[in-house]
Amino acid sequence: MNPKALNLIDQFIIQADQALRTLVAGNDRSCERPSPAMQTQATELSDADRKLSAALMRVNHTGEVCAQALYQGQALTAKLPQIRLEMEKAAEEEIDHLVWCQDRLDQLNSHTSLLNPLWYGMSFAIGAGAGLISDKMSLGFVAATEDQVCKHLEEHLQKLPADDQQSRAVVTQMLEDEAKHAQTALDAGGYRFPAPVKTLMSLASRAMTKTSYHI
Repeated sequence: MNPKALNLIDQFIIQADQALRTLVAGNDRSCERPSPAMQTQATELSDADRKLSAALMRVNHTGEVCAQALYQGQALTAKLPQIRLEMEKAAEEEIDHLVWCQDRLDQLNSHTSLLNPLWYGMSFAIGAGAGLISDKMSLGFVAATEDQVCKHLEEHLQKLPADDQQSRAVVTQMLEDEAKHAQTALDAGGYRFPAPVKTLMSLASRAMTKTSYHI
């Protein structure tokens, strides 16, 4: 649905619903694809390994919360209908990751980050701002963001306990999907951000990962 065809109250209700469905654990969101964790055999983890896996998967979950907010903000302000549809489609695909991470955290008897509402709000504002500038900028921001996500996921594959094959399977599939999203955004005409901008984005991303790891 074209957001421009809705009044402000309608848009507010839709965005509030999307935020609640993303942030509230145990919501009714379902994924299109089964979790890759289901294709691997569960193993007993030590307390230390379980805590490490939970912390890393909590960071990954927060990353998916940010992705949902980013895409929703961009879809709201996109200029061209096709770009808006691309953003909405990307958000739908990211729901799989969101659900997979939530499920894995539940299996590890852990919780999502308490700071997720803060990161959601900031990411939504950034996405909406990028969309207001131009669709090219919006797509470029997607590509640059996904590049940052891929780097984090690659690091997590190095840090996850060797025995935690379930978390590894989830992260591996997420890495493949995120790389495709980045390339799709560039192919659609996304602006290639210069290195200094990517460095600033990396610093902001580090702040998110460090806090989500612990809180």
